[in-house]
Amino acid sequence: MCGRYALYGPQSRLREQFGVEPANLEERYNIAPSQDAPIVRCGADGARELIPARWGLLPSWVKEPGKLAQPINAKVETAGEKPMFRHAFKRSRVLVPASGFYEWVPVAGYKQPYFIRPVGGEALFGFGGLLEHWEGPEGPVLTFAILTTAANDLMRPIHDRMPVIVQPEDYAAWLDPGVTDAHLVRELAGAYPPAGMEAYPVGRAVGNPRAQGPALVQPVAM
Repeated sequence: MCGRYALYGPQSRLREQFGVEPANLEERYNIAPSQDAPIVRCGADGARELIPARWGLLPSWVKEPGKLAQPINAKVETAGEKPMFRHAFKRSRVLVPASGFYEWVPVAGYKQPYFIRPVGGEALFGFGGLLEHWEGPEGPVLTFAILTTAANDLMRPIHDRMPVIVQPEDYAAWLDPGVTDAHLVRELAGAYPPAGMEAYPVGRAVGNPRAQGPALVQPVAM
């Protein structure tokens, strides 16, 4: 599962890694469900664009959103078949830029948060995501979910699931709405190499969704 993540650092990383122009984004050290966050999609003209969307998927066919759960995650193994996700899985995949994500491990009566990031913290992850467009009474609402997959060797001691992390060389195919074969999409969402990631414990303040600031991603002693 992925329930919190961060996006911070030089905005040039978004341009260099994803080919999009950032628009003075604020640094976010604790992005939580129901909040807006930047995602990368393939625009109508075929060019990549960085747009805001709300974290928690709301499909276009929903009539009464208050009566339906709006999931923040979807399993890549089954998203192509489930009514909630299958349209976006086939036609509306996005990338969710992230400096890293948090996961919690039960330890002696409490849950210890860990931060997982690219090795060295000098690059970004591109999570595989699904985007939906819902027409509400006050206008269109864009929402997204983050796909998850089985944990790799680094993540397995922390949690049995992790976000799908798309390799940069696969970004074009991932974002291409013309790529509709579910088997190929799952291949693009293949296991991210554990050697490209690092994980370390951080302070418990991140459990408060209102908490922000670089101290949240600083390592702590266990």
